Amino acid sequence: MTPKDEITCLIVDDHEVVREGLRLSLSRAPHIRVIGEASDGAAAVALAERRRPDVVIMDVRMPGMDGLEATKILTEKVPSAAVLIFTAYSERSLLSRGLESGAKGYVLKEAAHATLLRAIEKVAGGEGFVDPALMPAFLAGNTREEMLTAREREILQLLADGMSNGDVAGRLFISQETVKSHVRHILAKLEADTRTHAVAIALREAIID
Repeated sequence: MTPKDEITCLIVDDHEVVREGLRLSLSRAPHIRVIGEASDGAAAVALAERRRPDVVIMDVRMPGMDGLEATKILTEKVPSAAVLIFTAYSERSLLSRGLESGAKGYVLKEAAHATLLRAIEKVAGGEGFVDPALMPAFLAGNTREEMLTAREREILQLLADGMSNGDVAGRLFISQETVKSHVRHILAKLEADTRTHAVAIALREAIID
């Protein structure tokens, strides 16, 4: 698709200020037209089925149905729509999950206006696009296990064994605050909501025994 062709877009984000900013930004491009907005994944799927946009600019973290689940459904129900993941999160694991869900591209919210336009044009034309800022992580191909430090894997194993933060701190001779800090990093790297969720992911992916 060339820049001369009109590209219709659907904006999906649970924050109104983000949707408004994105809409205003895209209005500066004469060949791009925003034809709808949605605040969650379910609404995005319903709207995309009705309006058939060329590109769906999809946030990931939203209440209810998140962006990754919505992307999987969209690729089945509206295969003509290319999904561009648009997020503030840059973890390698999230990038992999986004592309595995059927998204054609991935761009960070802090990306320059020109980068966003290029991403939209690329995915609308059937090509893939990964934000240049993410290419080092994308090419490195790090697994989730490689993302965790040896200490983080050790703490995760102790959590899986049923230990509390206090127990872990005593076992490793570190403060409970240090344990909490490690746990926060573990949750972020594994895209987990809770300690239990993190342990489940780690067991499933054989990061721990």
